[in-house]
Amino acid sequence: MGEAVPIYYSIVAFFCTGGAIALAVLHIYKHLLNYTEPTYQRFIVRIIFMVPVYALMSFLCLILPDSSIYFNSVREVYEAWVIYNFLTLCLEWVGGPGSVVISLSGRILKPSWYLMTCCLPPIPLDGRFIRKCKQGCLQFVILKPFLVAITLILYAKGKYKDGNFSPKQSYLYLTIIYTISYTMALYALVLFYVACKDLLQPFNPVPKFIIIKSVVFLTYWQGVLFFLAAKSGFIENADEAAQLQNFIICVEMLVAAVGHFYAFPYKEYAGANIGQSRGLTASIAHALMINDFYHDTVHQFAPTYHDYVLYNHGEGEEGTRKYRSRTFVPTGPEMDTVRRNKHMFGNKTEDVQLSNLSSPNTSVSSSSGRVSDTMNSSLLVDISNSTSTPYDMTLIDLDESSYPAKVSAAGKAGTR
Repeated sequence: MGEAVPIYYSIVAFFCTGGAIALAVLHIYKHLLNYTEPTYQRFIVRIIFMVPVYALMSFLCLILPDSSIYFNSVREVYEAWVIYNFLTLCLEWVGGPGSVVISLSGRILKPSWYLMTCCLPPIPLDGRFIRKCKQGCLQFVILKPFLVAITLILYAKGKYKDGNFSPKQSYLYLTIIYTISYTMALYALVLFYVACKDLLQPFNPVPKFIIIKSVVFLTYWQGVLFFLAAKSGFIENADEAAQLQNFIICVEMLVAAVGHFYAFPYKEYAGANIGQSRGLTASIAHALMINDFYHDTVHQFAPTYHDYVLYNHGEGEEGTRKYRSRTFVPTGPEMDTVRRNKHMFGNKTEDVQLSNLSSPNTSVSSSSGRVSDTMNSSLLVDISNSTSTPYDMTLIDLDESSYPAKVSAAGKAGTR
């Protein structure tokens, strides 16, 4: 049985939770009324909704501690969902995966201690890089529900207790797995931001990254630290650590709700001449549909990724087709063709079919001037004009069984 929560915890948490939910619902309502760019606002609405989920689940954990594991599970699953939606939103801002690859073709990410890549070779910013970033986030979204299900099963069998680091309990092992998966997702998000920092600049990404990483990253690690403090004796026990964690999250969500107004302002879309609002009901339905996540997961993990269909979440949803054109994300040798034709969108050149993946709603220009001016970061290097650019031979399927192990030397004059 959980310990009774101090009354002042409950009172302060109640008002903070109520204020956070009210502000977040108002913010979402304003976006839905001005749903002029559904390609972006779908993800923005999902991100803002994290405040009511976090606040309400934390408050319920506080006043109903015996059922806190169930409320925590909902909060943690939505945590993974927010990370995925934020990366997808960033990709949509810059025109989609194909547009990013074309814009960054010929550039590499230099080894850096800051990014913990100092011992790794330079990272080419090609289709594989974008795919790895998406996979890094998606693995967390996919893994988290399984971890939650396993946690609930073990809890029912008495093998799980929050804050119990005993090797005989599963909390320690699940926390290690969760931390690895969680760190991979956030690391993928950081790599993507560093690579696309200049492309994202028109969308003022810094406050958005700060608010997302503060809520998702700090709330997780402060919970781990509270439980470690309980184990070390700085806090009386794990139950008190959990109460303190839930109380602080309720307060933090009020701050986050205010921060979202500045990070994701609805006024940017109010009265926009790019599109017309669909109406409140249709906007809610569009934001709640998760078909984009399903198709994205299939594409990112499919073995035929190299020939996959680059699609735009904001198009084709009213029709039977949800994809714009057959194409692929260029990687390896194909990048040479892209470099020679990076300003030619929607044309088939040398058996490489590229299409302009920027949505009509996208405000990022794909003009030659825009491409030539991108990425001035000190961590990025443009090697598109280098004659020593190595080819990626992993895409070539070569059967060596029919070739001799050694080739005899060429004969003298007169022989071939």
